[in-house]
Amino acid sequence: MRTSAASPPTSLSPSRASDFMQCPLLYRFRVIDKLPEKPSPAATRGTVVHAVLERLFDRPAGERSAPRARSMVAGEWERLLAKRPELAELFAGDTEDGTELAQWLAEAESLVERWFTLEDPARLEPAERELFVEARLESGLRVRGIIDRIDVAPSGEVRIVDYKTGKAPPPEFADGPLFQMKFYALVLWRLRGVVPRRLQLVFLGSGDLLTYDPDEGDLRAVERKLLALWDAIGRATESGDWRPKRSKLCGWCDHQAHCPEFGGTPPPYPLTIQPRLPEPRASGESVPGEQGAAGSGEGP
Repeated sequence: MRTSAASPPTSLSPSRASDFMQCPLLYRFRVIDKLPEKPSPAATRGTVVHAVLERLFDRPAGERSAPRARSMVAGEWERLLAKRPELAELFAGDTEDGTELAQWLAEAESLVERWFTLEDPARLEPAERELFVEARLESGLRVRGIIDRIDVAPSGEVRIVDYKTGKAPPPEFADGPLFQMKFYALVLWRLRGVVPRRLQLVFLGSGDLLTYDPDEGDLRAVERKLLALWDAIGRATESGDWRPKRSKLCGWCDHQAHCPEFGGTPPPYPLTIQPRLPEPRASGESVPGEQGAAGSGEGP
């Protein structure tokens, strides 16, 4: 069913870029069709934990303790619930004594407490927290995202920090999380003209730190990849041909009822198929997921 709300993507974020590389049809469902998704306990817990780690820095350094941070979890959950009352359905079947919710909050508190084994917030004064960044590349592509934390040393060196509530991946699968960080580094470089000295992922689920020191070559390579990715997205938008890409991640997808891989049928394509001006593209750049995206081979 065609709706006025549907519109072609106009920008790219790390999450949506990852969606397309994981499965072009998933990208379509989220960005173009805007199909609803059920709230996830894990994702909601991550939102609460991020809020605690952000707001703890509102307090003086001497008050940034693990017990203080743990005590903030319940309050941040209530704050989030007031903004998004639909999240109450996560615990709609809970027992009278609220055992399920209590366990969920305890898990969030444990994640917050583990942070103190990895970093000492009393010794940190972030330059930015939950910073929205957006830049337009020379090609015209608009890239954007939200950076959890930016630290700036007295020497001017910049560190980008991102919190993950899951476990660190094995080394052979680290490219995915690092792609997101390099994406942020590219946006910041184009905005401020400074290549971040360090990218740091904080995995609270396993208590690990993953760091990477990028250079201009790294960021130019990311830019070329994004241009190729955007070209593939544009051609799929133009043709309406978004192919599913089956993987082990399908088990967590809310859209199996609409996916041909599971016997479903996508909703009618809500955009008018029309020619599109080609975007600049680096020659020879390959894009994961591209082959199935447009036959021949941003949204929110």
